[in-house]
Formats: sequence, structure tokens, C-alpha cells
Amino acid sequence: MSEQTLQQAEAKPLQPAEIPASVQVWADGAWDRIRHKIGRTSRRIGVSCPHASVNGVYDDMRVSWWTAGFWPGILWQLSADGGQPEFRDIAERCEERLDEPLHALAVHHDSGFIWLLSAVANYRITGNERSRQRGLMAASQLASRFNLKGRYIRAWHDAENINRAGWSIIDTMMNLPLLYWASETTNDPRFRHIAAAHAETVLEHFMRPDGSSYHILRFDAETGELLGADAGQGYAEDSAWARGSAWTLYGMALSYKYTGNEAFLTAAKRAAHFFLAHLPEDYVPHWDFRAPRNDDTPRDTSAGACAACGLIELAAHVPAGEGQTYLDAAGRLVRALDEQYGAWDREDEEGLILSGTSNLPGGVHIDTPLIYGDYFFVEAVSRLRGSKLGFW
Repeated sequence: MSEQTLQQAEAKPLQPAEIPASVQVWADGAWDRIRHKIGRTSRRIGVSCPHASVNGVYDDMRVSWWTAGFWPGILWQLSADGGQPEFRDIAERCEERLDEPLHALAVHHDSGFIWLLSAVANYRITGNERSRQRGLMAASQLASRFNLKGRYIRAWHDAENINRAGWSIIDTMMNLPLLYWASETTNDPRFRHIAAAHAETVLEHFMRPDGSSYHILRFDAETGELLGADAGQGYAEDSAWARGSAWTLYGMALSYKYTGNEAFLTAAKRAAHFFLAHLPEDYVPHWDFRAPRNDDTPRDTSAGACAACGLIELAAHVPAGEGQTYLDAAGRLVRALDEQYGAWDREDEEGLILSGTSNLPGGVHIDTPLIYGDYFFVEAVSRLRGSKLGFW
């Protein structure tokens, strides 16, 4: 995108929707519940890398695991709001542990999830230069996964007897802000060019006309030719994995924020309309919008929480009348999670929000709290209180 186009996008007059006072009052109450519970559970969780609640207790994954940034991300949000100093202390010590995968060059497509919510959050709040350098190292490693021919960021490393050089996944949309931030903080557009190119590939190949999206696409790593799709964590190749839909919605809104490319804004709206149109009556998404549904079909509260954040972001980039629709939907989503799946009064449960689904096809962490579901719930509540703090 040219500098002139960027300037035009920035100059476009916009009066975004305002959060209703009643929603802010509710969010203040939810924030108090969050602060109280995190204050209690942080004393046990401490400096660790939780992913899922197992029998009411958050596990501790390896430091290179893709969810390693969400716990410090929760703590930084609370700390920035004037919370207990121990929240900042734990977040900073979590960040220091992440030096291990960073210096081992073990960074993968999910480096934004890890370092945006830890090191970059630290830098944005405190100005810590060491944290800025960590973020830039992670961004450089993420940029190195860009395939010029296919204009996509490669997903995983190779597995045994599986060459994944041509694999790309929808999750990466939420990691692009690490590259956009790197361009802003270095005044070097190369990172932004890579991020925008990947977003354009998602727009061309991952997104379907109805606003749904594939989870995994396979490209020829030599020629860039699209070879096919895989179901990944969805029900089927052509289904609509709910969390993937949320990644698309929020990721496209963020790409518009950083580039001013109207095609990304339109894509975010398409993804939002698809997501909202396929919610059940109680407003809490099932794990896949096209999976067979019965009384036992799992929900995925993490998808709902992420989508709510995406809707709030989207509302900031459209006129007030249109934005109010998205803000109202976000408020309804988050309140549904709170009222139907909140675990505030459960002493035997460390998670905030119940009934997340990590990977149903793989049989991993089904119907349980997930740290990223908790993170996006905290972010959504924070923003519905009127906070301007942003980590993406």
C-alpha cells in the first residue's frame, strides 16, 4: 500500500460507536471478579506456561508451546490497570523464561501469540528496551518463514516423514500484528509488507465467499501453487471451525488497522457476519459451525471470547451506526460466556471460563477452560470497560 493511500485511510473521518453505560457497569463488575480470581490462582500458577485446566488445575506446558504468552498477557492487562505489583513480577519472569526458545531459534508461526503478549506488552507499558529487542528477534524469525512464491507464512516445522514446507494455517492471521508492530517500532516497512502479503493470500485462498475459512491449506513450496486443504482442527475440510472463524475476524480487522486496506475491512465484516449468523440461541458457539449438532456437541467458549474482541476492534473502524451493531454483539457474547460458563464461585477450578475446546479431532482438552479463552475474555472485558490498552 502506498504512503498516500495510508494517509488517506488515516484521514478518513470516523466517529466510532460508544460503549453503552450499562455495559461498562457490567464490565466493571466482571473485572472485579477477574482480578479477585487471578489474584488467588496466580499464587499457585506462578511462573509457568499454562494451556488447559486439567481437573480444575492449569497445566504447565513447555516454554516453546504456542500458548506461552497468554498467561503473562492476562497479568499485564491487570497490572496496567493498577493491579497488584506481583502480577507484573510474574509476567516479567515468564518473559525471561521465553528467552530459551527465542535464542534456540525455535520460533514458529505462533510467535505473535507468545511475544506480543509478553515482551511487546512489557515494552508498550514500561518502555523496557530489552523487551523490545526480544519482540524484534521474534518478528525477524517469524518473517523468515515467509514463502515468496506462495506469499504465505509457513506453519509448523516438518514432522516425521511429513514435509510441511508448503503448509499454512488460518491461526497465523492473529500473529501478523507482531510484524506490523516491528515495522512501526523500527520504521522499516519490510515486516509490514510480509504481513500484508500473507493477509492477501488468506483473503484470496483461505476465506470462502460466505465468510467462513479453511484451517489448513497446502501450497507447492517451490512454485506457490495451491494444492489443497485439510480439515485440521475442524470437522471436515469444508467445514467452519469456530476458533478459525474468530482468528479470521479479529486478524482481518487488525490487518485493516495497520494497513488501511479496505479489502481487509470488508473481509473482517464478512467473517463477523458469518460468525454471528451461525451462533446458537444462547450465543455461545459450538466448536465447528458445520459439525453435526446434538445435545453433546461441544462448545468452544475460547472462540466466542476471541470473536468478541474482534467485533470490538471492528467497531472501532466503521461508522457509529454500523459499529454499534458489532459492539452490541460483542457485549452479548461476553455476557453469555460470563453468565453461562463463568467459574467465579468454584474453588476447585482455576480457569475463568468453562467449556473451551482445544482440538476435538485430536481428542485434546475438550470441554475445559483454556488459557487463551481466559485471555480473550479478559481482553474483551477490559475493552468494554473503555480501556484503550492494546497488545495486538
